[in-house]
Amino acid sequence: MLNRFAPLVPLALVTLLFGCAAHTPVTQQVQQPQVKNSVTAQSSSVLFQEEIADDKELAAFAGSKPYQLPVLADSILERGMSLIGTRYRFGGTSEAGFDCSGFIGYLFREEAGMNLPRSTREMINVNAPLVARNQLEPGDLLFFSTNGRRGRVSHAGIYLGDNQFIHSSSRRSGGVRIDSLGDSYWSKTFIEAKRALAMAPTVVTARK
Repeated sequence: MLNRFAPLVPLALVTLLFGCAAHTPVTQQVQQPQVKNSVTAQSSSVLFQEEIADDKELAAFAGSKPYQLPVLADSILERGMSLIGTRYRFGGTSEAGFDCSGFIGYLFREEAGMNLPRSTREMINVNAPLVARNQLEPGDLLFFSTNGRRGRVSHAGIYLGDNQFIHSSSRRSGGVRIDSLGDSYWSKTFIEAKRALAMAPTVVTARK
């Protein structure tokens, strides 16, 4: 089962999200994420084009590929939590510094053996199940429009559970951090979520 993470503490005022987003809000880190381990099946979709589907359609999408979403999500999120405070670096894809998509790509590559597209603009269009906001599971990718262009993706993070997500925010906000999807800023700029872990080719054993 997915592990519960340590309680979070308030983080500082944040300003511009350079490469990933235009602005970021003042947020407080609240309660410990309650990470769920059930798999809610959804359908694959291109942005704003297809409807969310049911279990049978997700099964058809996954085909015979074995994957264990709770195990993979646990591994990805634990690694992500260990990187909290890693500095933001535009174009960064390593522990020397990450931008938002670089952080996601690093975790999915290292912990799930998956090579996701480099940019948020490409990442949002991966052929993965689209997930309704009220059906989010840990490990789902979240996409936001934060640059003032309505509906155009400019930032991304990974859902933790309990309405929390982890992302590489900005230099001024401390880089990798956790925020609440319930905050008005993130709620208003949220576009959609995708279950990229459904594309995992094999079962990946979580790191010890």
